[in-house]
Amino acid sequence: MLQGRMVARLTLVGVSSIRQEIKKSRFIAVAGPVADEAAARDFVAAQSDAAANHNCWAWRFGQSYRFNDDGEPSGTAGKPILAAIDGQGLDRVVVVVTRWFGGVLLGSGGLVRAYGGSAAQCLREAAKTQLIETVPAAITCGFSDLALVGARLGALPGVQINDQAFTHAGAVLSVSVSKAEADDVARLVTDLTSGRATIDWNT
Repeated sequence: MLQGRMVARLTLVGVSSIRQEIKKSRFIAVAGPVADEAAARDFVAAQSDAAANHNCWAWRFGQSYRFNDDGEPSGTAGKPILAAIDGQGLDRVVVVVTRWFGGVLLGSGGLVRAYGGSAAQCLREAAKTQLIETVPAAITCGFSDLALVGARLGALPGVQINDQAFTHAGAVLSVSVSKAEADDVARLVTDLTSGRATIDWNT
């Protein structure tokens, strides 16, 4: 369940942007990392300029993706932006390319190159980091084991403790564990507590 061939994917460290002028039209591409689809929608709303002619965008979040041409001919803006994201092996990334029309028609091919090229350049210049696939888990342990389990898990780079809820007998730790280390973490918790603690993988 927790094993499987993993392909290293990348995401962005922070927000990046570039500006360029193509045949008198001004283009601004802004890219950023997003935690979920709601954050991607918020990013698009925040980066769109109501005074511009077009705010075209795309995002990729795992198997889910969306794109929008915002009034440009179908397939000339959103899809090329998404292709730029996928072409650089990026995930959990959103890109907005805003255009102010300069009076010269670019044609379908020109639009594809302008939107796709702006997005690709912006992403190439952005700082990237490896995206670690994680799985959520709930670890239930007694008061006698809680301090040791919490300290050992907190010291592991592949584990993030998100929440701790106390019960009458101990606590439930909500954690995110790197998929690659999931089996090792399960063994560690079992060994530390002599099998008293339980792990429920929320997969």
